[in-house]
Amino acid sequence: MKVLIAGCGDVGTRLALRLINDGHEVWGMRRDVSGLDAAIRGIAADFSNVAGIPELPANLDYIVYCPAAGRRQEAIYRQTYVDGLRNLLHQLRHQNQQVKRIIFTSSTAVYHQTDGEWVDESSATEPTGFAGRILLEAESLLANSGFTYSVVRFAGIYGPGRDHFINQVKQGEVATCTSMPCYTNRIHSDDCAGLLRHLIISSRSERLYIGVDSAPVARAEVASWLAAAMNVDKPIQGDESPSPRGQNKRCSNAKIREAGYAFLYPSYREGYGRELRRIDSMN
Repeated sequence: MKVLIAGCGDVGTRLALRLINDGHEVWGMRRDVSGLDAAIRGIAADFSNVAGIPELPANLDYIVYCPAAGRRQEAIYRQTYVDGLRNLLHQLRHQNQQVKRIIFTSSTAVYHQTDGEWVDESSATEPTGFAGRILLEAESLLANSGFTYSVVRFAGIYGPGRDHFINQVKQGEVATCTSMPCYTNRIHSDDCAGLLRHLIISSRSERLYIGVDSAPVARAEVASWLAAAMNVDKPIQGDESPSPRGQNKRCSNAKIREAGYAFLYPSYREGYGRELRRIDSMN
């Protein structure tokens, strides 16, 4: 197959290398291609304007649109997810590309629930923050594009280069809420790539999936587990907001598991355990 990964950053690169190992042709599109792995065919592009997207390889089979905004600012989010996607779709139409499917990586930020409810693909989406609203707008743009598509709503991604929470616990900067569980959802970056690969190579691919591991869990539990694993002081209690950035929901991954994906790291224990071993090996 011929696959274009638009916004080929951390997760996109992990996906690209897996697909190349499978024997597929993969192009990685981003602003600066100098840092791409040598196995990935680089395409320099600026998604912020139509003229910034060059001629694409002919007869593409799959496109994965997975850019990262970089900064949590409304204008940057809109430029990255809505304007960038619109410009890419324009180029696909201009070249009369007949792709099998476009996969868009969205976020569980589109869900507004904050009382510990279980959330799945059928749950209502009424986000109050700009990130969720803009991502929903991008999802709608794709849904009305005329292309066959899938959307994957990822939760908090962690893994190599994403050690912020580990460092916070190590430095004693985490305060955990005791008045309520404050559930959080996460997924290891290797599982992000594995899940996307599964959707590409699988004959089963629907329009919407939630991309989280199998264990939504209280933030306090994760912090306490990490503190014990690193032999540092337990997190202090009582000062955390009950739902930081709209958290405190439990997202279900039942649909993607039913589609046949087996998680490398089904919970934070396996995933963070792997990361702590990686960090130790570097010291």
